[in-house]
Amino acid sequence: MSNWVEPLIFLLIVISFVLGVSSFIMGFFAQPANTASMKTKVEYGFFGLTGLVLCALFSYALATV
Repeated sequence: MSNWVEPLIFLLIVISFVLGVSSFIMGFFAQPANTASMKTKVEYGFFGLTGLVLCALFSYALATV
């Protein structure tokens, strides 16, 4: 019970991966007609890429701990 760092980093890996992939998936769904669809697709793509980059960063952090 003394090592809490690795499980917390793993939790951050899972959360960032799920949020990144789900943002990419949401970018492919049809958007409502009254919104700027290209703007929302770019935003979802940005959030998806950010989530996957964070996942890679936390994976590196877990490997070096």
